[in-house]
Amino acid sequence: MASLKSALLYSNRVLTTLKNQTHVIYTKRTLLLPRLPLFKRAEGRLITFGRQSSSTAAEAQRGEDSLLKWLLLLIPATTFGLGTWQVKRRQWKMQLIAELNRLTTAEPIPLPLDPHELQSLEYRRVKVRGQFDHSQELYVLPRSPVDPEKEAREAGTLSSSGETGANVVTPFYCTDLGITILVNRGYVPKRKIRPESRMKGQVEGEVEVVGVVRLTEIRKRFVPSNDVQRNQWHYRDLEAMGGVTGAEPVFIDASFESTIPGGPIGGQTRITLRNEHMQYMVTWYGLCAATSYMWFAKFIKKL
Repeated sequence: MASLKSALLYSNRVLTTLKNQTHVIYTKRTLLLPRLPLFKRAEGRLITFGRQSSSTAAEAQRGEDSLLKWLLLLIPATTFGLGTWQVKRRQWKMQLIAELNRLTTAEPIPLPLDPHELQSLEYRRVKVRGQFDHSQELYVLPRSPVDPEKEAREAGTLSSSGETGANVVTPFYCTDLGITILVNRGYVPKRKIRPESRMKGQVEGEVEVVGVVRLTEIRKRFVPSNDVQRNQWHYRDLEAMGGVTGAEPVFIDASFESTIPGGPIGGQTRITLRNEHMQYMVTWYGLCAATSYMWFAKFIKKL
């Protein structure tokens, strides 16, 4: 009986000791486990999952940085391409302006009767002989006087001379061709739109007129419609103008040399085209330089 009691006491002490040791091991494991990498046995090798996850995240981050690096490089590359395109556009525009200047200063040719030939002669200088019908004047307004040198200097800018008036379009009977055409005699200020205010310039009899062939215009979005009843025209509609005056749909801008003292001022052909390509070139190449430096500083210089 005594030996049984001794055995039970010994067993209790052993269980208590094992219980305490187990608790200590559990506590240490609980505290240390989050700080230790996880291991897994696979095919006889230990694999560290904690380190593998960190390495995978770092590789993913490097991949994203590399993708961003090359995507951002598209910005300076694109702006450089746009700047180069503007260089070519400017060359094309300068050639076009030079061609228009050549046509408007060339030796005048007789006005052809073939309407198909006229379609290919816009801005070509022609000469006609006949007489004006001042009783059917048309007024294209508002207009400002053309100054070719000033317009070439200020092409593409918002500027105004401050002076407005109208262009006087007059039917002209061509005695050598037997047809009536429309001639833009030129510019008059607002105070001289009425023919009574410029009677000295209402030339009578047969005269020779040198001018530039112009074709009909398509009304632009913000240009008002022509008011036929009030004789206020805002763009060249040759069919409508011819219907009102009985003239053929043939239109020329009289040259400055055809100006009659006291009458409208000729030479009102606007041949200066918008040429803002130099500004665009500076803008795009400037953006290319700025973004290239930013890309270099972020991805190359810091290395």
